[in-house]
Amino acid sequence: MNNDNGRHDDIALRILNEINSEALVTQRTLSSRLNIALGLVNAYIKRLARKGHIKITKGPMNRVKYALTPKGFAHRVDLTYHYMQSSINYFRNARQRIDNIYGQMIEAGVKTVLIWGDGEIAELLYISLRGLPLSLIGVVDGKKEKKGFFGHHIYSYEDVPKLVYDAILIASFNEKELKRIKTLGIDAGKIYSL
Repeated sequence: MNNDNGRHDDIALRILNEINSEALVTQRTLSSRLNIALGLVNAYIKRLARKGHIKITKGPMNRVKYALTPKGFAHRVDLTYHYMQSSINYFRNARQRIDNIYGQMIEAGVKTVLIWGDGEIAELLYISLRGLPLSLIGVVDGKKEKKGFFGHHIYSYEDVPKLVYDAILIASFNEKELKRIKTLGIDAGKIYSL
């Protein structure tokens, strides 16, 4: 499944879930909840109706009412299954990449690690770090916070030159973060990324 199909399936699944939860939901509400354009919601609703996944009727006070058809329920189950498979594969792949990078660090003699970024990837890195002969110094993010990441300090970018660590592990796929690291004059040999 390519990325575009995955995105389309994700939006369709989210719309089907919302309609299943609330038959009188408006397209404007769907747009807001799903954080997508109103016109895009309209196009998906029409497509789902054309394919027989939802039925559109008049509700109270001339409002539009949506209902999942049996075919729509089956499609929702199928989309949910594919979403779960995709998520499992994503995490399996991420875990393999994390294990590989930690193996490289251990082989290189790294003992102390600073994680660059405070998001879901950083959380995966932290969880995977447990039980390894590596110590987490803390996490670098735009804002400073004591014990704000699983009991570890979150350091600001300005704090990095004062910290003592063997390696920085980048928990972001953002090119901007790599550029920011380079502006701080950090030794490139200490930088690891997924």
